[in-house]
Amino acid sequence: MTPFELSEPTSLKEALGLLDPDDPTVRPVGGCTALMLMMKAGVFHPTRLVSLRKVDGLSGITAGRDGSLVIGAMTPLAALEHSAEVAKLAPVITRTMRRLSNVRVRNVATIGGNLAHGDPHMDLPPVLMALDASILVIGRSGERTLKVENLFAGYYETVLRRDEIIAELRIPAQGSRRAAYLKCTTGSADDWPALGVAVSLEADGKAIRAPRVVVSAATEKAIRLKGAEQVLSGATIDDAVLARAGDAAADEAETVSDVRGSAPYKRELLRVYVRRAVRRAFEGDVKGAAH
Repeated sequence: MTPFELSEPTSLKEALGLLDPDDPTVRPVGGCTALMLMMKAGVFHPTRLVSLRKVDGLSGITAGRDGSLVIGAMTPLAALEHSAEVAKLAPVITRTMRRLSNVRVRNVATIGGNLAHGDPHMDLPPVLMALDASILVIGRSGERTLKVENLFAGYYETVLRRDEIIAELRIPAQGSRRAAYLKCTTGSADDWPALGVAVSLEADGKAIRAPRVVVSAATEKAIRLKGAEQVLSGATIDDAVLARAGDAAADEAETVSDVRGSAPYKRELLRVYVRRAVRRAFEGDVKGAAH
């Protein structure tokens, strides 16, 4: 690795002052688990990294009386995994954590860094999109709130400006909604997925209400599949409806080829996994995070 400056501010104002909106080699970092790999591989050469680990007020999990969750950006993924509040109010996150990388990474990686990195293979972004989560972003020009589904601009790209920092994640109360996340890996169980599908919905008898269907890993960025959502919305769940939803998803998503599979292969995976994820969510996901 090439030499770089490491800054450790103790306030958000100080951290923002150390960022350079005109220099892409200056980055804020959380756990630095992903960025360090890029640096070791020679893909990224920073001149300055601004560590947020000593900034007060950026970590912790707070449950609202309405069932919502507010999670500080510097909260380690392991804290989400073991949080009683998260397990009660957004259990799909707890289930997803069981196969999200490994315990060493989860102990260090942060939720803010997970989102800001923009890697389409990450497991949490599609889950958070399905839960209609948003983030609070703070920059030199002020604050703004972004839906997680509007955060990603492309492959490893986000809409964050270079002088902005994710301060917290907000997950609205889920009420009676049910959610599931399934992923297909071509290596070990906790490997990067070839495909990830997250689903959130309401069950009204045998009818599906307000579905949210998200695909990741097989596409350049995590995206909602609104065609599949339209097929499912108001429909009575059965094999025919699930098949139509899978077909709509496969027609809508632009899958990409990589070392984990060809685009046509991933398209067929998507067709199958949308059916499975919708059924898993509708029936209540009690079996785990993925196959």
